Amino acid sequence: MSEDDVSQMAPGLIQAFAPTEEKEESGGRRRRTSADESIAALRTWSPKTRLGREVMAGRIVSYEQAIASGLPIREVEIVDALIPNLEDEVIKVNMVQRMTDSGRRVRFNVMACVGNKDGYVGLAMAKGKEVSQTIRKALTAAKLNIIQVQRGNGSWESSTGPGTSVPFKVKGQAGSTRVTLMPAPAGKGLVIGETGKRVLTLAGVTDVLSRTKGQTRTTINYAAATFNALAAINRTRVSDSQRTELFIHRGRLLE
Repeated sequence: MSEDDVSQMAPGLIQAFAPTEEKEESGGRRRRTSADESIAALRTWSPKTRLGREVMAGRIVSYEQAIASGLPIREVEIVDALIPNLEDEVIKVNMVQRMTDSGRRVRFNVMACVGNKDGYVGLAMAKGKEVSQTIRKALTAAKLNIIQVQRGNGSWESSTGPGTSVPFKVKGQAGSTRVTLMPAPAGKGLVIGETGKRVLTLAGVTDVLSRTKGQTRTTINYAAATFNALAAINRTRVSDSQRTELFIHRGRLLE
């Protein structure tokens, strides 16, 4: 494969077909992660949708272009190709037991979150009979549920420049849990519960103030309410003057 062909490919496909040599850590061989498995799966990927074929052909090389195309994202390999090295985290694993005529049936509910820590985050749940299989299923569903996160400087204490917080006050709800995210100046940190902090960290939000109501001990609802608050920012109408004033940028902070 020539250098010109490689330069016209999506970032994940470049890593799959033209991998770079990585230095081994002092402790020995580098630990294999789920991101490495996703990159390896791209080598044998055969696209089944129109968007997948466009990505494989090199006509779409970024997630922003995929969204602008208007085509639905139905293959997880598309996300792996356009946003490589996604970090994932299992939010909660619940074991559900049900008594039937044939005996006790055990199933698992798993909530997983993925993100690149720079403007993209996804959250989803999955059910299954085995823990490992259900975790992979939840991670796949989370990748197909990725949203762009709008960040900005909405606090009066913030200085000019790219925002690291939410641009304005926004609310999210899941069940009885309600989460309110408020702008914070750079350096404030994530003033929110541990569950919400894990979702915001993967989304790339580093400074935020929050207020919660309801059953915040319910981990699944707490994470979903935080994710819904981030999604609510995209549904808010913002004028061009407000976008400039609040330094709002969507998705990755491209240099």
